[in-house]
Amino acid sequence: MTEKTPNTIRNTIELAFEELSTEEMKTRALDFNTLLQKRRTVRDFSPRKVPREVIDACLTAGGSAPSGAHRQPWHFALISDPSIKREIRSAAEIEEKEFYEKRAPQDWLDALAPLGTDSSKPFLEHAPFLIVIFAQKFKLDALGNRQKNYYVTESASIATGLLIAALHNAGLATLTHTPSPMKFLNTILGRPVTEKPLMVIVTGYPEKGTRIPDIQRKALNEFVSVHEEWPAIEAPMKLL
Repeated sequence: MTEKTPNTIRNTIELAFEELSTEEMKTRALDFNTLLQKRRTVRDFSPRKVPREVIDACLTAGGSAPSGAHRQPWHFALISDPSIKREIRSAAEIEEKEFYEKRAPQDWLDALAPLGTDSSKPFLEHAPFLIVIFAQKFKLDALGNRQKNYYVTESASIATGLLIAALHNAGLATLTHTPSPMKFLNTILGRPVTEKPLMVIVTGYPEKGTRIPDIQRKALNEFVSVHEEWPAIEAPMKLL
C-alpha cells in the first residue's frame, strides 16, 4: 500500500532521481570511499590562494544538508581577511593556553599527545580561508517574530560534514578547530549572541612536505553492527 502524502504539504515538485545499475552503484560507492579515506587533518597550510568559486561551490554543497523542519539552522562565516584571521588566532590561542595549562584533565592531554597539538595555532593565520560554523537557535519571520529551530546542533553538524567532504573532493585540505569557549567568534565576526559557534574549519592547500600522524581508522566491523532480516545475497564489498 502506498503511503499517502500528508495533506499539510501544499507545494510539491517531482523528485529528480536517477536509478543506477548495481555495478554503477558499487563503483561509485567504492570510489567515494577511496576518496574519503585519503582525507586527513592537516595543521600545516600553504598561504597559496584558492579560487573563491571553489569555496562557494563547497559551501553551497554543505548547505544542501537535511535539517529539522527544513529550517536550515546554520550560518557559515567565510574569512580570508588577514587582520580578522590574526584576531581570531590571537583570541583562540588565549583560550587554548588556558586549556592546555589549566582546564584540560590529564587523560585528555594524554589522548592528544600522539597528535602533537599544543596551544600554538599558526594555521588560523596561514591558511587562505577559515569557515566558522554557527548554529542558529531560531530564525526571524517576515514580521521579525522568533521561530524556533529544531535539531539545531544535529542539522548544523550534518551540513559541516558535507562541507568537509566537498572541500576534500575539490582537492583541498581541512582541519576542524574547536577552541573552548568560542564566544569570542561572535564578537569578532559580528554574529548575534543567540548563534552558537560550533567549530572553525581551516582549509587550503597543505604546505609542501607536510607530515601527519601515523594513525589508523577503525575497520568497518569495529563501528558497524548489522541487523538484517535475511542473509546478505552477496558478500560485502571490501572497503579500505
